[in-house]
Amino acid sequence: MFEENKANSGKAIILLSGGLDSITVLALARRQGYQCYALSFDYGQRHNAELEAAKKIAERYALAEHKVITLGLGSIGGSALTDERIDVPMSPQSGIPVTYVPARNTIFLSFALGWAEVLNARHVFIGVNAVDFSGYPDCRPEFIKAFQDMANLATKAGVEGQRIEIHAPLIALSKAEIIRLGLELGVDYGMTVSCYAADRQGRACGSCDACRLRAEGFKNLAVADPTRYRHGC
Repeated sequence: MFEENKANSGKAIILLSGGLDSITVLALARRQGYQCYALSFDYGQRHNAELEAAKKIAERYALAEHKVITLGLGSIGGSALTDERIDVPMSPQSGIPVTYVPARNTIFLSFALGWAEVLNARHVFIGVNAVDFSGYPDCRPEFIKAFQDMANLATKAGVEGQRIEIHAPLIALSKAEIIRLGLELGVDYGMTVSCYAADRQGRACGSCDACRLRAEGFKNLAVADPTRYRHGC
């Protein structure tokens, strides 16, 4: 599906959440020969289980560096993932769901862009997906294209002709296709946490939108789902 390019020795920033999509992007970037620097965010999310998974993934892949940036998105609220007063929905929603975190990917990519300039890196990878996703506006191809254009207008590197590429290699894949790619790359999905309402041990609720999409992906591939569930789902 994706060409292997071991000759590529460029630096790349990988946005690493600790979830299924981000570990797949990391494995793909490494297969393509990039020297990977991971960036994760403690942004005031409901739980830190996914962030703990990101730290373990970074250790497993022996990355050049893994930074965890602390942000205060919980202070503005507006999402079930950052505001305890808003319940995580346990059934599909129409439109943009309450689990959308305002401007999250814009903020994350902006930090990645800044670090890329500092490291003299020319590549940023993000695991957004526009097929099996929850209706988030910052997971669409239009958003990635717009950010790509902005990145090379707003940076010293871009103005001086050192173009920074925003890679979203999963954007047109279904969840099953993402999992298939990851398995081909040797990804251990048992390390990842995708649930919006995971407990402190990283066990998934089995009912939220993220759990549903993840479970359907494994089911459609007819492969074992390594997800740890709280209630033996």
